Amino acid sequence: RVWARRRTERLPVPPPCPFRAAGAMAGDRPSLTVVYQAVKALYHDPDPAGKERASVWLGEFQKSMYAWEIADQLLQLQQEVELCYFAAQTMKMKIQTSFNELPPETHSSLRDSLLTHIQNLKDVSPVIVTQLALAIADLALQMASWKGCVQMLTEKYSHDPSSLPFLLEILTVLPEEVHSRSLRIGANRRTEIIEDLAYSSSTVVSLLTACTERSGNEEKTLIKVFRCLGSWFNLGVLDSNFMANNRLLLIIFQVLQRDDTSTNLHEAASDCICSALYAIENVETTLPLALHLFQGVLTLESAYHMAVAREDLDKVLNYCRIFTELCETFLETIVQTPGQGLGDLRTLELLLICAGHAQYEVAEISFNFWYRLGEHLYKVNDPTRHAVFRPYIQRLLHALARHCQLEPDHDGIPEDTDDFGEFRMRVSDLVKDVIFLVGSMECFTQLYSTLKDSGPSWEITEAVLFIMASIAKSVDPDNTPTLAEVLEAVVQLPDTVHVAVRFTSIELVGELNEVVDRNPRFLDPVLNYLMKGLREKTLASASAKAIQNICSSCRDHMTQHFEGLLEIVRSLDTFSLSHEAAIGLLKGTALVLCRLPLEKITQCLSELCAVQVMALKKLLAQEPANGLATDPTIWLDRLAVIFRHTNPIVENGQTHPCQKVIHEIWPVLSETLNKHQADNRIVERCCRCLRFAVRCVGKGSAALLQPLVTQMVNVYRVHPHSCFLYLGSILVDEYGMEEGCRQGLLDMVQALCMPTFQLLEQPNGLRDHPDTVDDLFRLATRFIQRSPTTLLQSQIIVHILNCAIAAVILDHRDANCSIMKFLRDLIHTGVAKDHEDDFEIRKELIKQVMTQHGQQLVNQLLQAVCFCLPPYTLPDLAEVIWEIMQVDRATFCRWLEASLKSLPKETGGGAITVTHKQLTEFHKQVTSSDECKKVCWALRDFTRLFR
Repeated sequence: RVWARRRTERLPVPPPCPFRAAGAMAGDRPSLTVVYQAVKALYHDPDPAGKERASVWLGEFQKSMYAWEIADQLLQLQQEVELCYFAAQTMKMKIQTSFNELPPETHSSLRDSLLTHIQNLKDVSPVIVTQLALAIADLALQMASWKGCVQMLTEKYSHDPSSLPFLLEILTVLPEEVHSRSLRIGANRRTEIIEDLAYSSSTVVSLLTACTERSGNEEKTLIKVFRCLGSWFNLGVLDSNFMANNRLLLIIFQVLQRDDTSTNLHEAASDCICSALYAIENVETTLPLALHLFQGVLTLESAYHMAVAREDLDKVLNYCRIFTELCETFLETIVQTPGQGLGDLRTLELLLICAGHAQYEVAEISFNFWYRLGEHLYKVNDPTRHAVFRPYIQRLLHALARHCQLEPDHDGIPEDTDDFGEFRMRVSDLVKDVIFLVGSMECFTQLYSTLKDSGPSWEITEAVLFIMASIAKSVDPDNTPTLAEVLEAVVQLPDTVHVAVRFTSIELVGELNEVVDRNPRFLDPVLNYLMKGLREKTLASASAKAIQNICSSCRDHMTQHFEGLLEIVRSLDTFSLSHEAAIGLLKGTALVLCRLPLEKITQCLSELCAVQVMALKKLLAQEPANGLATDPTIWLDRLAVIFRHTNPIVENGQTHPCQKVIHEIWPVLSETLNKHQADNRIVERCCRCLRFAVRCVGKGSAALLQPLVTQMVNVYRVHPHSCFLYLGSILVDEYGMEEGCRQGLLDMVQALCMPTFQLLEQPNGLRDHPDTVDDLFRLATRFIQRSPTTLLQSQIIVHILNCAIAAVILDHRDANCSIMKFLRDLIHTGVAKDHEDDFEIRKELIKQVMTQHGQQLVNQLLQAVCFCLPPYTLPDLAEVIWEIMQVDRATFCRWLEASLKSLPKETGGGAITVTHKQLTEFHKQVTSSDECKKVCWALRDFTRLFR
């Protein structure tokens, strides 16, 4: 038990730190006592606000230069576990993220200090040992001068039994950290490290073998040995021939075969075998080890059955993981040569045995393999091979249908938000992916026959209906006899059946919507059945969703029922519907509305919107108050979905039938927007509603343009909600090509940009407001697409471009995508030789822009891609570089050369980041590319040098 200290007690003064960060000044450092008190507050302050303040202060402290020295001194004091843990974690974090703060001459002192700490603290707490082991590993990976670290550590500590636990911990985390995202050591250093670790791997395996022989069956040591070996397997540096003949694998399989193996040891052994199987994915080059593992895993079947008999679920799950990993590893071989050699189909038998386990969690482990098997067989598209695997898939489907059964004493409808509900959703997805191997219609018919012939219990009936609903969409809707019989049987289900059966049957009817469309005679009985469900609390939302599906596919047939749909909409809030279900019903109603004669649409749309508009008017008449009673978002969402899906076919010259209704509704939307202008959530809903209204009538909304833009600009000056920028982009998209609207839209952009730049120029403004960045550049991109010359000739373009260059480094998926699209489309306007008369003007304007900002843009793009952005942004960034090259390739060559010269050539630890040859090759690859994807490939390879 760790003794407690009083906060006021003075800590003893430790000896001076053997290393210190460059530029650290002792006078500015916080005292040890202050750090100690903050740590105590973090763990023990009863006031949550106090904990939060301590957390923030300690976070800032860890970023400071003084953290190095103070963390080292706290570790020397060897005080309470919490203090030591914080210090060890700080040291690890500093090495991971701020290693370049230390001068190279301090690296050896840091290493020696850490090794002293881990030796002194090895018996205090395992979590401290792990943090220090990570710190040592991360140091070894970054410290280029530390050659042969594995040999050094092994020679120093392997002969001391008390040091073995932390030595094994260091050797475990070292391979794991090689590909850590926290360390940007670069591809060159990573290759060097992997080669060094491959060279040292036999030393490690020999050490692990010796440890197992010395310890006998001592559990803690075996767990550490298995974890360490698994880590080295994961790195892929162990020689397969050497490992195939090594005693360690034999010991692991013996542990897995023994009935008395403890849970923790069993898990460690299972993890190690899974890592070994993962490491031999390329079976041809690792054949001896592959055969050894294959044969070893097949021997575990009886151990699995014993674990089942003993109801040891942990072990059962471990065995299933191993069997699944075995199948994943040999998947290609299983598909190419089923039943031969390593394609032995006994592997699938093992998975089906697991699928037969009573607990669904066991079967779920193998799902990814069955997905992949289905994918491979779909690509092969060989009926003979499909026939080989069909019986296995049939047995799998049978097992899954059984696992989907609810408990016999289950009350109510199936839940879709609990663990079992999520499992059923995954089953549904899996069934959809593999059903082609069995045949959708054949399976559907077989499932239905089990219901028709055997009269099963309600829980079996419900599970079968659930699987039928999963595959209904893949069944040919013209195969009418069986489908018609199923529909007929379902809609005649008595009210006395279990509510879960009725719920799932309603979902099945919704999935058979295309069958109803092909067989209109079913429409009335189906609607009657669904209306009955709509009136029942537990079935209402499912029925609404099914009605939505029927409306979507039977739009022409449903026009005769439009009055009935209107009645449902008028009474929407009398049904027990979820928000999503109500929205879905309105969507379905709007889709049917579009098929009415044009002259009827105006009146019908007005009636469809009336309930929502009246509700909004009532809210506007109320005094402002907190609470749901004044929340207009429900009605705004409902109006938005109506406008979004009301898209009647209007011939040129005809007045849009929705125009009149939207103009009538505008004052209500405008007043709602004004009243709630400070509430971002409500303003977003207003803008979304207006967006779909404008999209609905297109140019027919011209009369709204002036008042809408005026209101947007006025509100945005006070409350800069980014959704106004997005709505502005919709207006530009609709009206940007109209000559008479361009200047007004440009004025809108300029008015919106000023508050936006003020927001983004604040400290961390770009990072804190990614939605604003995203919507700003959507707006600018729309303008470039619709009226490029108007924007290029304006004063605002320089400010927008400067903002884009500054924001290029922003690591936010949507925002960065919008920035890159803007830059690409902007530069492309000077290259695209379209039929517009102003091409020469645009070409000249873009040349001027690139002359002024080209070098800065290329610098920022290179910095962003090397140091700031994740790999998925590469294609977008490559397109920007490609467009710059199309403007003037020779000038771009000079810009790129200058940018490359500014990149760091070495890491803080002294390792070579990039060689002159690699810089030259990259420059040549990019500048000589004849298509954009080659630029992307070059960037992908080059940026690995800095990751």
